[in-house]
Amino acid sequence: DFLKLRALGEKNKPSSKGRAKSCIILFAWGGMSHLETWDPKPNGPSDMKGSFGTIPTATPGIHIGEHMPYLAKQTNRLAIVRSMHHGSAAHGKAMYWNFTGHKPPQSDSAANLSPSSSDWPSLLSVISKFKEAPPGLPSAIRVPYPLVDNGTLQAGEYGGWLGSSYNPIVIRTPKGKEFGGVSRDLGASRINPKEAINREVLGSRLGLLSNLDHFSGIGNSIEDMNYFRGLATDMLMSPDVRKAFDLDLESETTKSKFGNHICGQSMLLARRLIEADVPIVTVACSAGDLNGSKGDHWDTHADNFNRLKNTMLPAFDRPAAALLDDLSDRGMLDETLVVFLTEFGRTPDINENTGRDHFPRAFSGLMAGGGVKSGFVYGETDRKAHTVKEGIVTPGMFNATIGHALGLPTERVVTSPSGRPFTIGDEAKPVKEIFA
Repeated sequence: DFLKLRALGEKNKPSSKGRAKSCIILFAWGGMSHLETWDPKPNGPSDMKGSFGTIPTATPGIHIGEHMPYLAKQTNRLAIVRSMHHGSAAHGKAMYWNFTGHKPPQSDSAANLSPSSSDWPSLLSVISKFKEAPPGLPSAIRVPYPLVDNGTLQAGEYGGWLGSSYNPIVIRTPKGKEFGGVSRDLGASRINPKEAINREVLGSRLGLLSNLDHFSGIGNSIEDMNYFRGLATDMLMSPDVRKAFDLDLESETTKSKFGNHICGQSMLLARRLIEADVPIVTVACSAGDLNGSKGDHWDTHADNFNRLKNTMLPAFDRPAAALLDDLSDRGMLDETLVVFLTEFGRTPDINENTGRDHFPRAFSGLMAGGGVKSGFVYGETDRKAHTVKEGIVTPGMFNATIGHALGLPTERVVTSPSGRPFTIGDEAKPVKEIFA
């Protein structure tokens, strides 16, 4: 059953350290430009600054991009890491590196990497190994889409050699204006709670199983399918579980703060799931498929400034700020780690299409809540945001920092069934300077 499949034994329980009980990751798929958001360079060379200005924030001395006015009021809750760095300029492999803390195979190749049982397990899967959800709920959830590039489901979000029972489940957010472009599942384990909530025949096993005809998992074995089908059955049959997915139970005031876009509604759903004791929820803050840089996502090779100003930042800025306010108002922020992450930044140089290209050499990540310092900046890049000058943070360090905040045993070696050793963050140390 679900609990037996999740049973880990006493040796795998989380450490007593770490204030956060749960984590929400807001992921900007495509590569958010750090220059237009968290690490602007108003005094940099004129040919790389672009058309955006900067604005002051709630924290004296910290300025961010002018088109994030709501998040500018939240910097008193943020720890901004301006010194992220790794070595892959390919979307999927960069995401793999950031989500697993481990260097991906052929990291310098642009070829897509599909999920496999030999992958390093994602941070989502590792968290679900050490932290259980209540019966009937997955321990790791993604909303509203899995990450896809040009029709290929990307490795990096899944259980890898931990096993497919640790794959995070995709929940399709039942409300909100969709991102423009292409979003698809391609075999990722998916459940649409809207179909279940509205089903008059939900109590009927036949009715439920017909709803699960659209449900599939990465694992192809009978055991995998039985596990996912059993989990889906538990999720859709439990009234308490279904309530966690029902956004209509929120007040109109709360829903309006998050906006009517699927990005904001997904953040609201993430809060409801964390409130129901799901340990980790990731929100894809873009269309699911990068689709050759066409659609509403952060891969802004062309028309970078208009796409950010008119589409991507408005969909992200207001609800992300609302999420922090909402968690604080409910007394949940101190025990919830909110992470802002992307696969890489964008080039300081502006290309001939008024865009910026892939840039893993320097980019930004953020944390809030969960015991981190507020109004804090860690690390520094040079005057072009091209090179990390101080406080370099690798994906392994970032993963270890998240693990530390959640009280996970970051130095403990976890062994796979085949004897493969693993540590959270690939033996990297947490950046403890960002904790209060």
